[in-house]
Amino acid sequence: MSTDVRFFVGIDWASETHQVCLVAADGKIIGERAFAHGGAGLAEMCDWLVTTSGEEPPKIAVAIEAPHGPIVEILLERRFQVDAVNPKQLDRFRDRFTVAGAKDDRRDAYVLGDALRTDRHCFRRLAVEDPVVIELREWSRMAEDLSQERNRLANRVREQLWRYYPQALELGDDLAADWFLDLWVLAPTPAKAVRLRESRVTSLLKAHRIRRLEARPRSCASCARSRSLSPVARSKQRPPTSPPWRRASNW
Repeated sequence: MSTDVRFFVGIDWASETHQVCLVAADGKIIGERAFAHGGAGLAEMCDWLVTTSGEEPPKIAVAIEAPHGPIVEILLERRFQVDAVNPKQLDRFRDRFTVAGAKDDRRDAYVLGDALRTDRHCFRRLAVEDPVVIELREWSRMAEDLSQERNRLANRVREQLWRYYPQALELGDDLAADWFLDLWVLAPTPAKAVRLRESRVTSLLKAHRIRRLEARPRSCASCARSRSLSPVARSKQRPPTSPPWRRASNW
């Protein structure tokens, strides 16, 4: 146990509400409260910790599972000592109090605070990071989220086309590509695709700098002119054997 810390805090964080437990150095629970996620709620949480404990932030150590995020940032800005723990390690600490697998926010907050009091060496001390690192991490997270959303939407497009326009699936694997979506706008149905001129397709492909232009327009035209499935035939067909998320993820 660190000699410069008088109180220990466990925060069971969530997307909307954070459960907080304040523990004294002897293991006694001083207070428990839930705070809404947001600027006002997090500021109120920091003020409550200082007021309830009667100590300055540097004398208060906080345990949390998340090593970064708005909660960690505001705690570090207020000069609290913040320690992160691996969720698997938290499971082992939880076994000290109960073997039940049911989720209990109050219990988890207390387990975090008490484990930090007795086994701080199992936690990782956090520090204020460079703003550039924080910004880079957020941009990386947004890029990953957008990539996953793109794949989900491409899978939905694939499923819809398989129902009424299966010949369009022969044009490529990346159904979220700009050129394919623009072509779909020009020929949203097999009936309209039959009337689509190859010159329009050629112009579209050139605009998107698609290679092998001599083969692509003919391929698009032949797929468009192939007969679409009737409702009875569609009911007898099986979905594509390859997982759609694999076919749609190459971009």
